[in-house]
Amino acid sequence: MMNNLFSVFDPCTGMLSLNWLSTMIFIIMMPYKMWITENKISLMLKLISKTLNKEMSMLMKYKGTNLIMISMFMLILFNNLMGLMPYVFTSSAHLTFSLTLALPMWMSLMLFGWMNKTNSMFCHLVPTGTPGILMPFMVMIETVSNIIRPGSLAVRLTANMIAGHLLMSLLGSNLSATVLIMTFIIFITLMLFELAVAVIQSYVFMTLMTLYSSEI
Repeated sequence: MMNNLFSVFDPCTGMLSLNWLSTMIFIIMMPYKMWITENKISLMLKLISKTLNKEMSMLMKYKGTNLIMISMFMLILFNNLMGLMPYVFTSSAHLTFSLTLALPMWMSLMLFGWMNKTNSMFCHLVPTGTPGILMPFMVMIETVSNIIRPGSLAVRLTANMIAGHLLMSLLGSNLSATVLIMTFIIFITLMLFELAVAVIQSYVFMTLMTLYSSEI
């Protein structure tokens, strides 16, 4: 039972696995005119981008990172939404996907900070007002918390995407037609909840990465 349940999240289904193509399948679903003329989809994406740009400009003092963060938000959002469709591989429910986004971004920010803003990075290891006797412990605590940031980002996204899918799989398996009809409202509520989680998790991932980068 558990093997069948977790086989939904198995990224390898054979020698020529095409599961990971679902990561970019949303590009195929967009109309070709989107890249040429104005339409409702492009206007909606522009509105989202402008709103996110205004919000990140207040958090991030360095210019040039907003485009990266918005692109990352869109990629995670589309993959989360595509995972809600039946028979579509949920790539964002794997650490391979989320850690690939979080680790290189965090590593590049750390390298930039320690190479160009060394004094500022050392200042972040000891918060203002820390007693002298606690400074060595604060340095160790801040170092550990800084190192686990990419892991916490990746696990947060993966765990939240897996939780809803597992719950729907458990409720949808081994149910008769009568019980399935009775629980139809519960499934609709879960789908709305999963839709909200898909949007919120992509926003949280982008916001936390922006906050981490603003500390440099």
